[in-house]
Amino acid sequence: MDSIVAIVGRPNVGKSTLFNRLIKQKKAITDSQSGVTRDRHYGKGEWNGKQFSLIDTGGYIIGGDDVFEKEIDHQVELAIEEADLIIFLVDIQTGVTDEDLKINKLLKKSKKKVFLLINKVDNSSFQGLEAEFFKLGFKNIYSISANNGLGSGDFMDILAENLSNSSEVSNEELPQFSVVGRPNAGKSSFINSIVDDNRHIVSEIPGTTRDSTDSYVNKYGFNFNIIDTAGIRRKKKVKEDLEFFSVLRAVRSIERSNVVLLLVDATRGFDTQVQKIFWLAHRNNKGILILINKWDLIEKDKIDIKEYEEKIKSKIAPFKDVPILFISVLKKQRVLKALGVAIKVFESRNLKIKTSELNKFILPIVKKNPPPTKKGKTIKIKFCTQLPTKFPQFVLFCNLPQYIKEPYKRFIENKLRSNYKLSGVPLNIYFRKK
Repeated sequence: MDSIVAIVGRPNVGKSTLFNRLIKQKKAITDSQSGVTRDRHYGKGEWNGKQFSLIDTGGYIIGGDDVFEKEIDHQVELAIEEADLIIFLVDIQTGVTDEDLKINKLLKKSKKKVFLLINKVDNSSFQGLEAEFFKLGFKNIYSISANNGLGSGDFMDILAENLSNSSEVSNEELPQFSVVGRPNAGKSSFINSIVDDNRHIVSEIPGTTRDSTDSYVNKYGFNFNIIDTAGIRRKKKVKEDLEFFSVLRAVRSIERSNVVLLLVDATRGFDTQVQKIFWLAHRNNKGILILINKWDLIEKDKIDIKEYEEKIKSKIAPFKDVPILFISVLKKQRVLKALGVAIKVFESRNLKIKTSELNKFILPIVKKNPPPTKKGKTIKIKFCTQLPTKFPQFVLFCNLPQYIKEPYKRFIENKLRSNYKLSGVPLNIYFRKK
């Protein structure tokens, strides 16, 4: 399971800019006006071969101590509780403020490791002014510029040393299945029908499940844990601190799991928020199964099931090889079938193919359908093998790997998926020079 790193700090110190730099994309909205980031952002980062989840806790317009204590204090407390490492961002150009001191007081109560980053050291004229921040009492202090990157690489080297190695559940331990989706999609009811126990509170009120809970299950002779997560809402609707905590737990649950069962409310469809949950699971290289719940409420004469499937696949392209089942938890339709498919996805994700068998399958295919020539040069694939990783990854060795383009890589992937029945399973293919 990857470490969760939270960026905390008062408004307008550059949290969103730092977030964008660390995940290497422009995802958070940045502006010089304080309080622009009103929601919370989540992203995946990687440094020196270690992955981590990053949380930008956002900033709020401060209209007085009451607003500060209500908004900033609560989100910092939640970040401290759920995160493994904390980045405390301050601004060298304004110095230590009362708000910084309040956040500092909260951080001191925790036992989490905190890195104090002094931001906006954009040029040499600001160097030497860091001494004021020593009174905050942190050992790990670094000067950076989130805007131009100055010092960020050195800090990331240190951060990477403190990140846990991805310790996904090993094959010797119980497999982990997480049930995720928007609030009120039927997650708790689905799990109740699996475990034959009404241990999960079921209500028509969205967001009843606030925490992530585990249930031990033995079905089809297969032992596993199934995790019920709090529903992930649109960020603009995450108004309660408790819901923010629930989102954090859902992110953590996805990272813990081997297979993600994405439960979709058929009456709402595969909307943007559901797609975001799907890609969160995909970025974490989890097995995925899409379950369209409440199918009994759909007027079948108005919706064609094949068209419904194709619309979903168009939204998750190019990773379209994902099982999609139409279920009704209320009517107990295809619930156990869904569990059987989830087990199959888990087993396929753990597939290990002997090198001799893999070459016997792949080499005739590439001989019959070789990569297109480039600059008059013929590309010859000579050997392939599976990497010893937690999900299927393959390396094909050839003379000119730099000339192989994405369409041919996709061609090989489709052949592997079809032959080894890897539906719902993440898969990476690399071409290397032997």
